[in-house]
Amino acid sequence: MTITQTVEIPANRRITVEVPREIRTGTVILTFTPPQTLKRRKVTEAEEIEYINRHADRLNAEAMDALSYQVPLWDDKET
Repeated sequence: MTITQTVEIPANRRITVEVPREIRTGTVILTFTPPQTLKRRKVTEAEEIEYINRHADRLNAEAMDALSYQVPLWDDKET
């Protein structure tokens, strides 16, 4: 038997559970599940491309800045 009940968790994190008579005494499993948050809709490929194109200059500047911190791992010159 599964019973679902929504409760508010107070700031002190203490709650009292009143168990219905249908539940036998003894060991039980209590499962705490946070409420579902609003799920954002997935961005379509077209929306993603439009966003990238709209912010291309800034994104390219950030990429160039990140690349400027890289150091060569080996010398490309032939010895």
